[in-house]
Amino acid sequence: MRTELVTHLKRHATELLSELERDREPILITQHGVPSAYLVDVESFERLQQRMAILEGIARGEMATAEGRVLTHDQAKDRMGRWLK
Repeated sequence: MRTELVTHLKRHATELLSELERDREPILITQHGVPSAYLVDVESFERLQQRMAILEGIARGEMATAEGRVLTHDQAKDRMGRWLK
């Protein structure tokens, strides 16, 4: 992963965006030597958002199971049947 100064981003934004789109490699932006932000292409960002949503759903399901909020197969089938009518 590349690291660039925020001043370099300000001066060469168009060039960096072109490279980002071409290479699909995130760029770490630093300000005063401290990491400040990541610059990522749109496709990669959207894919990460989708993955996060799936992982959050799995975590909610695991938490529900741990808390005993579960249904039998017949209960689930009945509930889904009402939704699909």
